[in-house]
Amino acid sequence: MAKALMVMGTGSGAGKSAIVAGLCRIFRDMGIRVAPFKSQNMALNSFITKEGGEIGRAQAFQAEAAGLEPANDMNPVLLKATGEAGSQVILNGKVHATMRADEYYAIKDMVWKEITAAYDRLSEKYDLIIIEGAGSPAEINLRTEEVVNMKVAGYADAAVILVGDIDRGGVFASFYGTVELLKDNVGAGPCACPGQPEGFAPTDADYIKAFIVNKFRGDMNILRPGLRMIEDKTGKPVIGTLYHHGNLGLDEEDGLSIERMKRIESTGHDKPLKITVLRLKYISNFTDFAPFLYEPDIEMKFSLWEEDICSADLIILPGSKNTVDDLMSLREKGIEDSVKKAVGKGTSLVGICGGYQMLGKTIYDPHQVESSIREVDGMDFLDTVTTLDRTKTTCQVSANIESSQWFESVESGSGCRWNHLRGYEIHMGATTGDVGLFKLNRLSGRTGSPYSKDYILDGSAKGNVWGTYVHGIFDNDGLRSAVLNSLRVKKGLPSLTTFNYQAKREEAINNWARILGDSVDICFILRLVGMEGCMNKVPGDIK
Repeated sequence: MAKALMVMGTGSGAGKSAIVAGLCRIFRDMGIRVAPFKSQNMALNSFITKEGGEIGRAQAFQAEAAGLEPANDMNPVLLKATGEAGSQVILNGKVHATMRADEYYAIKDMVWKEITAAYDRLSEKYDLIIIEGAGSPAEINLRTEEVVNMKVAGYADAAVILVGDIDRGGVFASFYGTVELLKDNVGAGPCACPGQPEGFAPTDADYIKAFIVNKFRGDMNILRPGLRMIEDKTGKPVIGTLYHHGNLGLDEEDGLSIERMKRIESTGHDKPLKITVLRLKYISNFTDFAPFLYEPDIEMKFSLWEEDICSADLIILPGSKNTVDDLMSLREKGIEDSVKKAVGKGTSLVGICGGYQMLGKTIYDPHQVESSIREVDGMDFLDTVTTLDRTKTTCQVSANIESSQWFESVESGSGCRWNHLRGYEIHMGATTGDVGLFKLNRLSGRTGSPYSKDYILDGSAKGNVWGTYVHGIFDNDGLRSAVLNSLRVKKGLPSLTTFNYQAKREEAINNWARILGDSVDICFILRLVGMEGCMNKVPGDIK
């Protein structure tokens, strides 16, 4: 069975996801068979595995850092908020039901069995499992209900490192308060505690072995007395201080990633091309647009302001966990009118997944999957109709261009030929009508109905508007370059050569792993998990 290390935070957004990813890369490079695990994630940013299962995007990124294909077992429970109805509960990659909190807690025993079974399967395959917690382990009102923090640490007998975000303030109070609040609860597992008498019953606080201070901006000489004092008060060392590095090009925790992108936007003024992504209430898979952050001449905004919509060269209507509700909201706030005004003046508009559904003539919801509204008019940009269904389509796909007219309009002046695209589908329902932009081969997964042919048609285009169900479409370098170069030519700007997005991601992961290794005591962690024999593999520059 694998050794276990767990990274928890003093609160959401402390940096757990990124630190787990960085450690996965460090230990992978040392030749350790390492895998990430998060028992329960609550996120609208998701990924489809080769098994056809839906997991949190953060765990897919961590798997990438570990050099692994993402798998269902890495995130056995995914909760996707749907609004007043509660959350869609996904177990082992498959939709279980949409449930309120009290309904979910009622099945916690079944959920726990799924979590432990997934962890056990991973543990049999790898040397080290790095587990990510959620929120804070010291939420005392949730102590008996949680299946993601101390209960998991106890089951895996995992040494816990607690991460605090000093940029938010109060990091020492958060460290101390977390430890103190956990002292009155007897742990759920064996918790190896050297030097303790036989029969010693550890508390949850005993699982916490060390602290990491994250996002530090100041003078280390001023911080050091605080580091010594927190160790004296808790008996636990601070094994690393990570400086605030701004944008590192990493996939971060759901929801907070948009805030990170907004900070990047502030440095992008006076760039010649502008992309506005409509910031929907239930926006999902917004990392679909991360590749644009690397483009040298692109200013990208997540916004609903009319001035940002009307001044954009490209408007993107992203995916949504509640398409009907988001569409109605855009209509009621007059944002739909702003989009139509911009498109009427020639601005390009793209819809992805739920955004694609909104672009058609009508959305039918006969089973009331998303709301009590059974029929709603779409934006009427595309000659399509969408019917929502209870069954979710989740699969990886390959795609080729089917519409030669659209292909030629985008190719014009781009200097870049492209096809053989990759991506994935996550949607409930089907879109019919003038469909046939792409020819998709579904490589894996579950679909709402069987298909008698090897491919299906996806997407629609009309004038300067197009849409598709394919997530990750802009990860494809050729397509992204062709779309952007068509906009550049339209504005009289020169075409630019594309870059390799996957290579940029690898560079970002390696850079982050170097920063983490330089800032955190990796040898301490190896001793913590009983892998001292691997210390000779630690790169010399981070020992």
